[in-house]
Amino acid sequence: MNNVNEFKAAVAAGIAVLTTLWGWFGWLVVLFVAAMAADYLTGTAAAMQKGKWSSKAARDGIFHKVGSIVVVAVAGGADLLIGMICDHLPGVTLPFEYTVLLCPLVVVWYTLTELGSIVENAVSLGAPVPAWLQKALSAAKDAVDKLGEEND
Repeated sequence: MNNVNEFKAAVAAGIAVLTTLWGWFGWLVVLFVAAMAADYLTGTAAAMQKGKWSSKAARDGIFHKVGSIVVVAVAGGADLLIGMICDHLPGVTLPFEYTVLLCPLVVVWYTLTELGSIVENAVSLGAPVPAWLQKALSAAKDAVDKLGEEND
């Protein structure tokens, strides 16, 4: 199990690093937005199937997603600020060119959260979902958490 967790951590870290170095960040954002939409739709379907759909719950779901987008924007702003500090303040130098770090990690974390929620909604809708998929998504999210904490 430790090997699986290490693999998942490496995948999550690799995704964040590659998006930073190679500019795949746009694709991460596309995946994040698609996952948010799919989560909203599957969550709505699951609530309707159980007779628990309400406009208040639907609004709360949208507000939750807006909050996620705000946090991604804050992380992007923080990356921009850090980059400006590194480029323009005398005496502040790094052994590499800083472009982004925080925003890709935040987007990956939120995307994994959305994917986990989609799986939960699928289970609620009656779809058989492999337990290992749920564990993999949870472990990947935990790995991103750990990677973020290492940068504190």
